[in-house]
Amino acid sequence: MNNQLEVPQPLLTEEQMEQVNFTLIEALHTNKQVYLTYYKKGQCITEKGFIQFVDSLGNLFVFIDDVFELKNKMRLSELIDVRFT
Repeated sequence: MNNQLEVPQPLLTEEQMEQVNFTLIEALHTNKQVYLTYYKKGQCITEKGFIQFVDSLGNLFVFIDDVFELKNKMRLSELIDVRFT
C-alpha cells in the first residue's frame, strides 16, 4: 500500500543544481531561514530551518530544523529545492 504513495526522485538540471548550491551558501553565510525540500524514501519532504554547514566536495550539508532544532546531516544529492522563507 505504501509503495503506491512513493514518487521517483526528481532529477535537477545543471542550472537548478547551481541555484540550489548558491542559495545554500548564501543561507549559510547570512544565517537566513530556508524552506528545504529533499527526497527521502520515495517522498519529497519540505522543512523549515537553518543551514549550519555545507561540504560541496563531500556531498554533505547540515540542516537545523525549525521545529525540534535537531541537526540533520544530509547528502546534497537528496536536495530538490532550497528557498528563503
